[in-house]
Amino acid sequence: MKKITFSLTLMITTYFTSAQNPKIGKIISNDPSLSTLLDINDQLEVLGEGFEWSEGPVWVKNGNYLLFSDVPTNIIYKWKESEKIIEFLKPSGYTGIMPYSNEPGSNGLTISNDGKYLIACEHGDRRITKMPLAGKGGKFTLADNWDGKRFNSPNDVVEAKSGDIYFTDPPYGLPDFVNDKSREIEYFGVYRISPQGKVTLIIKDLVRPNGVALSPDHKTLYVAQSDVKAYIMSYPIKSDGSVGEGKLLFDASYLNQQGLKGAPDGLKVDEKGNIFTTGPGGIIVLNPQGKLLGRIETGAATANLAWGEDGSTLFITADMYLLKLKTKTKGANF
Repeated sequence: MKKITFSLTLMITTYFTSAQNPKIGKIISNDPSLSTLLDINDQLEVLGEGFEWSEGPVWVKNGNYLLFSDVPTNIIYKWKESEKIIEFLKPSGYTGIMPYSNEPGSNGLTISNDGKYLIACEHGDRRITKMPLAGKGGKFTLADNWDGKRFNSPNDVVEAKSGDIYFTDPPYGLPDFVNDKSREIEYFGVYRISPQGKVTLIIKDLVRPNGVALSPDHKTLYVAQSDVKAYIMSYPIKSDGSVGEGKLLFDASYLNQQGLKGAPDGLKVDEKGNIFTTGPGGIIVLNPQGKLLGRIETGAATANLAWGEDGSTLFITADMYLLKLKTKTKGANF
């Protein structure tokens, strides 16, 4: 999601142990079944703060660390237990010389199926890239155009068991947003990159497609819509990797009408198919049928989340914060 920032200097604060780390937020229950997923008396642990707009967290199993983007500063950071948060990659999403936009860096991140590569959405360079985590070999482009036209600003990405890569392409990273003169594609679409590298536009009727996730069986694609109309869509994935007709899974706009700020952005799914999605007030927890079970109030505009550690920990990027919350469930296919 787009956030306009003006600060040029960052002061990153890193915390080290649970005993020392500040706690913020609270958990709101809308259904008794939420207690099977979360301790409703728990709070979020602050691991670090001082970022411009933290985004795209992803857990690296081979190394036991977390990577996440700070989009405005063009940096990917690394967090590891009992260590300071450090720069992992800069530039992360824009390699040009001149200033580009308020959000030039990487956004959504994922790890390849074999665990060896970091796959990133890059705003400024307007592409999807793949980079070896071991540091051997350079970054290379998976896709930077559809039908010969450059993407807008790839936002979030996920890889299916089949090797198909799905990503969204809203305008949030463009210098002049929707009215940017460098726009080449009329749609803010959702795309598929096949294992052979072919790029296909699979969804073109969403105004602001944002986060993407897959059901545990990888037969359903979830897409978050982060506009005035705030909702989560679900699409059946066909055998050829394309998607069927979408249906509305959850309309979050009534939460905005209740005074909660924010819209669906990043989302993840647990092993039982429950959906944890950012949205009004922080994070919304839905069952597989789209019923609201409860909310995790972060107290800040919340961008994205990821499962990590043993699979039962949620790492959350919320505005200036990197947060952590233990759960009673585990991430899908963790």
